[in-house]
Amino acid sequence: MQSLVGDLLLQRLALARAAATQRQPTSRLLCACLREAILDGTLPAHTRLPPTRDLASELGVSRNTVLYAYDQLAAEGCLVSRTGSGSFVADLSADRFIATSPAVGAPAPPPEPVALPSGVSARGEALLGRVSATDVQWGAFLPGLPDVTEFPQQRFAQITAQCARRGPPALRSYATAGGHPALQRSLAQYLRQVRSVQCEPEQILITEGVHQAVDLLSRMLADAGDIAWVEDPGYWGTRNILRMNGLQVDAIAVDADGMQVVEPAPGRVPKLAFVTPSHQYPLGPIMALSRRLALLEAARRHGFWVVEDDYDSEFRFAGQPIPSQQGLMPDAPVIYVGTFSKTLYPGLRTAYMVLPPALVDRIGAAQMELYRGGHLLTQAALAEFIDSGHYAAHIRRMRLIYGQRRARLVELVTQALGSEWLHPFDSNAGLHLVMALPEPLRDTVVAQRAREAGVLVRPLSRYFESPAVQQGLLLGFAAVPIEGMDAPFGRLQRCMEPLRR
Repeated sequence: MQSLVGDLLLQRLALARAAATQRQPTSRLLCACLREAILDGTLPAHTRLPPTRDLASELGVSRNTVLYAYDQLAAEGCLVSRTGSGSFVADLSADRFIATSPAVGAPAPPPEPVALPSGVSARGEALLGRVSATDVQWGAFLPGLPDVTEFPQQRFAQITAQCARRGPPALRSYATAGGHPALQRSLAQYLRQVRSVQCEPEQILITEGVHQAVDLLSRMLADAGDIAWVEDPGYWGTRNILRMNGLQVDAIAVDADGMQVVEPAPGRVPKLAFVTPSHQYPLGPIMALSRRLALLEAARRHGFWVVEDDYDSEFRFAGQPIPSQQGLMPDAPVIYVGTFSKTLYPGLRTAYMVLPPALVDRIGAAQMELYRGGHLLTQAALAEFIDSGHYAAHIRRMRLIYGQRRARLVELVTQALGSEWLHPFDSNAGLHLVMALPEPLRDTVVAQRAREAGVLVRPLSRYFESPAVQQGLLLGFAAVPIEGMDAPFGRLQRCMEPLRR
């Protein structure tokens, strides 16, 4: 005689098989159907289930299939087995789990219903109010992107496979000692030769992107309430991380010679100063040597660290490379930060810091404790990629390509709008240019209309901390082939025409 439980499960199994998008083992489907019937109350507490042999016969499945379902649900606490009696649906009512009062031996009264938290913290709300990261990360003319399609992926994959075959098991474990020693050695040699950085391999700490480096430094070198200097305009990501870690941000104005070094106001001496001296972000000027030296002197006098973000110095299209600020003098109070996001591709999520010797052990220990880094296999492949000359060759090739693309975008702007639309601080470097907007144009409005037309630009005003903002657009050219520039630039220009009138 067919049992009621058997009838119920036959129906639910049929529905589950019909709804499944891919083939599932019957044992799992049966387990899911039983679980659902127990949780929705169709099979109430204390219901006795058929013996496994009987239910298997009713369902037309093997006894092992039913045994699997019963055992799994018993492990989850949905079923209880009684020797000699069979399997029963467990009592899952909340009252059963309310603690008994030891004083009177009676169940304690149920707690008053409490509403679940409905929002984020105050600092979380502050962050969300300043969000600038876009949900689209590819397209003309999104700034900050290299052309990832030009990366020698096949060659890098071959190197990675070779490292995987011959590397020890530790390559798949957590990172220690600041990163893979081979990459530390390769970077130290590269930075000494190309960026005039004074460092030894053990001073290099590999991080998962610049954001992690900024987060780690702000946590370890400053306390909540301390001051941090940032450039104005400057990178919004740095400001947001600093604020989330409780620091107060003092925005220091930028002009044609970079950050204007000022004497700290009483009680406003910073613990950290974040600068982009070789190519200021986002406006583009080079920080004058006199100001670099003045900043280092102020850091020594007041006892704060300068964090040098050297994010895209490899791509200069005129003149000589600008040496790092860290290398200007021995024992400079500078922490140098670099990244592979612009030279290779952002998804690699690999950056690095050059730490002063006194900070190496403590910052390295904090990194392991907070982030438990990994990707040692990728780091080993990067070291081989650098040592074999592929990295330098790729940069030379991309410098030529980016220079040509930049020249074409400058030509489009000047021919269509005039040279006065190019920001005067530009230093012919990097992966984007800044287009100045005249009155009455508002960059946030233009950027929104451009996005609706399929063109991605960033409003310059979003990079300012002070009320004295400038109106402009950041146009990335690196990831846009020359033959693909005219159409999106035309759409951008058409977005501005009604607003200009």
